Amino acid sequence: MLSATATVIKSVPKHVGALGTLASRLKHTLPDLPYDFNALEPAISAEIMQIHYTKHHATYVNNLNIAEEKLAEAMETNNVNQVIQLQPALKFNGGGHINHSIFWQVLSPNGGGQPSGDLMEVIKRDFGSFEAMKTELSNASVAVQGSGWGWLGFNPVSKRLRVATCANQDPLQPTTGLVPLFGIDVWEHAYYLQYKNVRPDYLKAIWNIVNWDKVAQNLHNATMAC
Repeated sequence: MLSATATVIKSVPKHVGALGTLASRLKHTLPDLPYDFNALEPAISAEIMQIHYTKHHATYVNNLNIAEEKLAEAMETNNVNQVIQLQPALKFNGGGHINHSIFWQVLSPNGGGQPSGDLMEVIKRDFGSFEAMKTELSNASVAVQGSGWGWLGFNPVSKRLRVATCANQDPLQPTTGLVPLFGIDVWEHAYYLQYKNVRPDYLKAIWNIVNWDKVAQNLHNATMAC
């Protein structure tokens, strides 16, 4: 397991009032990666993983903390204009942190194949077959214009699974109401060094490293929360 100690962001001093104290308690850090950078090869190269994790995800964490510090200051001074101006940065960097934290967990060097148990039964119920779900999610992810994410989500109202896409780093649940079970990063930084502009080849490889146990756990947690 790789430690994120070197990239963890230190808490701000706790002498800036109630909001500052709250901000320090909620300081975001880069989560530990549950496998080595080269563990997902050949589906995802070690070089891509290292850059993706230590550069891209770390940047979202850093910028989210900066934006939240500014938000706390703006709220403390009742600067409504500044609060509004910070919303895009909070959404983009917060979404980037949320999305990537999910992404690392739903991939595994021991992944791939097909799910089993309740997850497989729900997939068959809502899509007809595992292959039908796989095709729908792959096609939707390939078709994302520019940068974004493809998702398998759970609708807590209908209690059914659904494929959805989000642009840029928009997080699934705040954007659509769906609880994220499995996500595919289709930003170019997630695959370009290895797959160039052939996104379908990257999508094909992703299915060989899906951590279905984690996806099943996500579904269980989502259904229990309803």
